[in-house]
Parts: sequence; C-alpha cells; structure tokens
Amino acid sequence: MATGVEARFEALVLAAGVGLRFGGAKLLAPWRDGVLLDGALTAAFAAPARTVTVVTGGHAKGVSAAASAFAARAGQAGRLRLVHAEDHEQGLSASLKAGIAALPADVAGAFVFLGDMPRIPIRLSARLAEAMGDEVLAVAPLVGQQRGHPVLLSAALFPKIAALTGDAGAGALLKTLGSGLALVSTDDRDCLIDVDRPEDLAGA
Repeated sequence: MATGVEARFEALVLAAGVGLRFGGAKLLAPWRDGVLLDGALTAAFAAPARTVTVVTGGHAKGVSAAASAFAARAGQAGRLRLVHAEDHEQGLSASLKAGIAALPADVAGAFVFLGDMPRIPIRLSARLAEAMGDEVLAVAPLVGQQRGHPVLLSAALFPKIAALTGDAGAGALLKTLGSGLALVSTDDRDCLIDVDRPEDLAGA
C-alpha cells in the first residue's frame, strides 16, 4: 500500500476515442483473453494510486462495461471510477480535462494512461512515483530519445491542463517544463507501443 504523497496519487485511463483510424470501437477489439482496453487497465491498477478513473466518450456503454468487468475479475471493483467526457469529440484534451476535474481535491498527482497502449510495464509507474519530488511537475519514461507512457502529472499542473484544447494531451505542455520534467530511463519499448489500426494488434 502506498504511503505519504504516493497515497494521494490517482490513475486516469483515457478511453474516450471513437477509433476512427481503427474502424470503430478500438478499445473493445479482442486482445489476448479479453479486449484491448484490458492492457491499459492492468497497468493502471498496478500503479501506486488510490483509484483508477476511466474516462469514456465514444462507445461509452461498451467501454464502461469492459472496465467494470475487468475490475471485477481483478478484485478491484472498489477502486474503479467511471467518468464520461461529454465533449470528447473535441479531442484528447477534452477527456484529459474531464478526468482531472473528477479527481478528489487532495490529490497530489495523477498517472495518465492511454487506453490504446496495452503493454505498459506494470512496474514502471512505481519508478515514476519515486522520481516525483517537490520541484518536479511531471515524470515520464524515456526510451532512447523517445518519451513514453504513462506520464505522472503533479497537481500543480492541473490549472494549465484545464486550459488545453484540441486533439492533444499534455505533450506540448511537458515540453515547456524544463527541469520540472523528470525523465526515467528504461530500455523497455513496450511503453511506446500503441494501437491505431487493426494491423497494429499483431505487434501488441
């Protein structure tokens, strides 16, 4: 069980997309013994976070049912929260903002997982939490020169996240942080793998 600041971390799984490039309902596509969303949920529930908030948008009914079924199988139903981003069609920023807005007032930071990244190493989040300090505004994994996921955002960044617009997450904001962004080196390229099209499932 996490203690101290880590006990006030939360986890977000952004699962509001409609999957246009995939042909629809991407996160509900068969993957291993379940659906694609299960991969991100596995990593999110393994994070040192009090709860896991899944942000829905397109295909909300199916995504909510899949998340609830996963949490029940994992014995984690009590940690699951579901939030619907009404304006999800405005892009990724809308689902991120909806998730952040739903977090409790005493939150110290939030892990942000993407629903279409199914192979995030389950131990990576703990390493990100260890790198979060008083002068750090965000922590992300780094593979070579590529920044991966998930990202751990300090609550100090939430006001700036609330001002984001368009189909982009916090990536542009992270580039402005300078020394406020801590990077955790890893050689595990699974933190870079996402699924955009049906053919991507073979590599996931």
